[in-house]
Amino acid sequence: MDSAFVLYLGRHTLETTLLLVAPLLIISLAVGLIVTLLQAVTSIRDMTLTIVPKLLAMGIALLLFGNWMLQIVLKFTAEVFSYIQNIGQ
Repeated sequence: MDSAFVLYLGRHTLETTLLLVAPLLIISLAVGLIVTLLQAVTSIRDMTLTIVPKLLAMGIALLLFGNWMLQIVLKFTAEVFSYIQNIGQ
């Protein structure tokens, strides 16, 4: 195992992580902007108004994207285990 392989594996790990969290971050950002605009228009400053919609949106997003995310993680894990198996030989 050389430094190029370690760098490749680190980069692939970061790319996979960003791919997995991107839908959740985008949805959280959108819900946060909508709630902030609603609070600015109505002058309501309640902390639960910001947290509860984000939690609900994250739950719905995980229901929608969960299967896809699991497939990505399983593929990545199988790839890493095959690298580990090849190192042992």
